[in-house]
Amino acid sequence: MSDTNGSGDTQFGRGEGNGRIIPKSANEALRPEKVPLPPRRSRKARSQLVIFLNFVMTMIVLVTIAAAAVFYYAIDSYEKPGPLVANTNFIVRSGAGLNEIAASLERNNAVTDGRVFRALSSIYLEDGTTLKAGEYELKANASMREILELLKSGKSILYSVSVPEGLTVKQIFRRLADDPVLEGDLPADLPAEGTLMPDTYKFSRGTKRADILQQMLTAQKALVEQIWEKRDDDLPIATPEELVTLASIVEKETGRADERPRVASVFINRLEKNMRLQSDPTIIYGLFGGDGKPSDRAIFQSDLEKETPYNTYVIKGLPPTPIANPGRAALEAVANPSRTTDLYFVADGTGGHAFAESLDEHNENVRRWRKLEAEKAAEAAKEAEAAPAE
Repeated sequence: MSDTNGSGDTQFGRGEGNGRIIPKSANEALRPEKVPLPPRRSRKARSQLVIFLNFVMTMIVLVTIAAAAVFYYAIDSYEKPGPLVANTNFIVRSGAGLNEIAASLERNNAVTDGRVFRALSSIYLEDGTTLKAGEYELKANASMREILELLKSGKSILYSVSVPEGLTVKQIFRRLADDPVLEGDLPADLPAEGTLMPDTYKFSRGTKRADILQQMLTAQKALVEQIWEKRDDDLPIATPEELVTLASIVEKETGRADERPRVASVFINRLEKNMRLQSDPTIIYGLFGGDGKPSDRAIFQSDLEKETPYNTYVIKGLPPTPIANPGRAALEAVANPSRTTDLYFVADGTGGHAFAESLDEHNENVRRWRKLEAEKAAEAAKEAEAAPAE
């Protein structure tokens, strides 16, 4: 059985309850069926724990991004050129820690941020290395990394103190005491004359005067032992101390290196003949000790006759101690003197000496020297008279 509507189309629907098919019109067939409601949100999804965990995850992401940005900034600041516009000296005091050094660098405008220098330097110093005390020259535009490497290296600015040959211990002490960079006091008791090695000693800021003194003592002891072992076996010298004593006399008698072995031979020959050494520098030491002769004080004839333990015009043999601190050349000259028969020498007026084997020859050299001195004095007086008055 069929049913036809006005449009000529037939639609069927199932009847409710009895399974019968009930026809639908075309409009009813096109009408959308009822859409089901969305599922209800679970209570778990709405819980505070989930909300808190979402917040934590968000914060972790933000903090990670911020930390990465800070780390990048720190690395960039640490490696890029620094703010110094010119080379400058920077002092790291003994015992200073990284915090103090970083703060001092920032105060001196050597780094842009002391906190960055401290933080990254502590990472680079994890191997146990430390920053060394001293005075350093920081180059213009030096980066924090370059500054750290310099302070790790210990390549601080080096100063020097020069101790010429022939100074007495007292004179050397004064030189060390007057040095403006060295620190600390010198011992109250002077070491023995002749035990300090003349040389130029380099040191960094913060070095103690006592440390330089100890270097001089150690170096002279080693030098004397070395030269004593290589001495001429025929020397009329019994001990290393006597070697130093005679070398100090040679040191004071001539400043010319090429003359020292020959001057030493004169004194060696005199000792072998049991003659007095008759050295003027020993008279001076006997009169003035380690203070040295005043520049305006002449040696008088009466001084030659004063009985002091050091007056070799009066005593025979060597004086009781050295009269100065001799250098290597003078020590070597005494240990291995020239082979001569000379017994005398006198200044020749040109900075050197004239040597003689006999007293007659020596007296002739003395007359020649006195004549030269008289001529020089006359020439100086003439120039003084010719000079216009001020």
